[in-house]
This record gives sequence, C-alpha cells and structure tokens, in this order.
Amino acid sequence: MSSSPLPDVVVVGGGIGGLGAAYALTRQGLRVRVLEQAPEFGEVGAGIQVAPNCTRILHDYGLLEEAKELGVVPRAMVMRDALDASELTRLDLVDLERRYGFPYLVIHRSDLHGLFLRACRRVGVELVTDAHATSYENTPAGARVTLANGDVHEATVVLAADGLHSVARALLVDDEPVSSAYVAYRGTVPVAETTGRPVDLSEVVVYVGPRCHFVHYGLRGGELLNQVAVFESPKARAGMDDWGTPDELDAAFAGTCDAVRAGIPHMWRDKWWRMYDRDPIATWVTGRIALLGDAAHPPLQYMAQGAIMAIEDGWGLAEHVARLTGAGGRVDWDAALAAYEAVRPEHCRRVVLTARAWGELWHLGGEPRERRNALLRGREPHDYTYTDWIYGPTALFPEDEPPMYPVVPLADAAPAR
Repeated sequence: MSSSPLPDVVVVGGGIGGLGAAYALTRQGLRVRVLEQAPEFGEVGAGIQVAPNCTRILHDYGLLEEAKELGVVPRAMVMRDALDASELTRLDLVDLERRYGFPYLVIHRSDLHGLFLRACRRVGVELVTDAHATSYENTPAGARVTLANGDVHEATVVLAADGLHSVARALLVDDEPVSSAYVAYRGTVPVAETTGRPVDLSEVVVYVGPRCHFVHYGLRGGELLNQVAVFESPKARAGMDDWGTPDELDAAFAGTCDAVRAGIPHMWRDKWWRMYDRDPIATWVTGRIALLGDAAHPPLQYMAQGAIMAIEDGWGLAEHVARLTGAGGRVDWDAALAAYEAVRPEHCRRVVLTARAWGELWHLGGEPRERRNALLRGREPHDYTYTDWIYGPTALFPEDEPPMYPVVPLADAAPAR
C-alpha cells in the first residue's frame, strides 16, 4: 500500500492522455497520482499532428505558446497521389485557423509529452514509476489498483489510461485488438541532410497510393523532417506471424513516385508499428473505474486523432467535475462519470469508424483510385464539410453541441477494396 496521502484520482498510464487528464483534474483542485509502468516517464515515436480541436485545449491550459515554440505551425495540408505525385486536394491551414480560432500544429511526440509532464510537476501531480498495474477493483470508498509487485493504490476514482492492451477494459467488454494488416515505419532526419530533395516545411504532405501511404512534415522549428511510411503487409494477410518486415517496406513503395522513394531509405528499420484499433464500445465506466484514451477508443491513425481524443477525454471529464463540484469542494463523482460516459463514447465512435473508412479511401488502386482522385480534385479549397464536426468545438456537452455530420461523410464515394 502506498504511504502517500490517499489521492482523489489515480491515473494508470503516464502517456500523453494520462498526463493530460492528471493535469486537467489537478487544475480543479483534486489530488492526483499517476502510475507509470516504465522506469521513467517518456514517449516513443516521432511526430504528432495536433488539430484545432486540441490546440484550443492547450490554449485553455496555458500551454499553447510553448507547444508552438517546440513544434511547427504549417500553412497547408496537401494530399498527393503516391504514384504520380500529382496534387489531389489541400487544406489551407491559415484559413483553417481563422475558421476554428486555433492553429493546426505539428510537434514531436516526446515534446508534447514533455510539455504535459512539466505541467503536471508544476501543479503537484504525484508521479510514480515502475508501477505495472495488473488488476482493478471497485471498493466501498472508490476503487483500487494492484501492481505486479503487490503494491495497492486506492482512490475515490481510478482512470485507466493503460493503452491498446488495457487490463481495465476487460472489466467492461471481452474483446481483442483488431489488426488492420497495415504497418507503420517512422523516421526523422535533420533537414540539413535533405539537400537535393525539395521539401516544403510549410506543408504537411500525405501521398496516398494503392495499399500504402507516405507522410512528411517538419518538426522542432523546422530542424527535423518527420516521415511516416505505412503499407499493407502481404504476410499479415497470409496469416504469418513475422509481418511488416523491412523487405515488405521496400517492396510496398517500389512503384511510387521519386519523392516518396527518396524518403524510404531514411526510415528507422529496427522498429515498426503494427496498426491495430478496437471496435467502439459505449460503456467506459464501471463503478468508480473509467477508461480513458486508447483503453477506450484506440483508432487507426488516418485522422490523426488518437492522442487528441485522449487529451479531450481528460479535459471533458475535468469540465464535468467543475460543473458538479458542490459546497466544500465535494465532487459528485457518480454524476461526473455518468456525464463523461454519456458524451465521449459517441464522438470517439465516429472518429474510430471514420478513420477506418478513410484508410480504405486512401489505399485504393486501379479504377477506384481514379474515381477517388477525381472526387478529391473536385473539392473546393475552403470546403469544410468534412472537418467541421471534428475540428470545431467538440461535442462534450450534447445539449449544447448536437452532432453536425454523419459518421463517415466520404464512405459512399469510396468503392470497396
């Protein structure tokens, strides 16, 4: 049993979502403890895109200016065909900021994590490492978490931000991660080493191709070029265990345009990320234990909303806590958790299912690819039909913000693969 004073909230998982929730709740005057299973707090990976629905939260937290200093604020997002490099469509991110009031930002994942870690330390969040949670249970006074070493942590509420393979999720549903058979390679390269390759760091560029796509954009004030190569693995489709290997990477991009092929040698080849999501669930709360982030709604990455949804979860829960705190600072936790569960699952369901559909759309080949390209080229530059529901003010309180658009706005235009 921890000897520290009993916290109001224990957050299991010290990633971006867990730290974001801890910071949000501490700002409401709560005592929060974060349990991280690793020996130290940190993040792996490379770049992350932060859309206006999240930069408005960073602004509310007083963290946006620091995030902008650490990252890059691009001027455009451009989609190109991976085979011939032709432009298909673009988003004017300067106009996007005018529309939604907050910028589109790209930042190194470790820099965003570090931003939240420093913020948590400033407000007094208790940070515990080497804390591998193995079980959760409700108690008469709240909930408890038991660790692999036998330690027990109790609190009024436990938030399980324990990721794709969440232990706590098993309390609510008997399911498994869903493999997309796609795999991602990442890599960053100093911009000074990209001589001979024309790279516009004012743009976030995605090249979409048959069963693959390639993304690049600047990081750390334009010092680094972040690259992501994603492809469907034939070995995964064949049911093999050893899938997503570097030979498959090279084969997947062999027929792409010069700009894409020039980036492939710069990918990290000793680590790759197999892409999974989970089917959406409507129940995130059992007693005083609640899921948050990827434990509740792990998406495929096509909408760049995974970490953003986790940050939204923490912000939204804290807003419910603020509205439901009575005299003497007593929180009506049952009402706050019920409100959280009433709102967040539907929004996140839309994102998870739309991300799946967009992945299908991006990876079309043959005649369906030609139809997709024609559809995208016909889009008006300032048509925000497909972004208002996701980048605008999030529907955290449905009585104020009813859903605006269908779940998968482009699905009917995308032929099945």
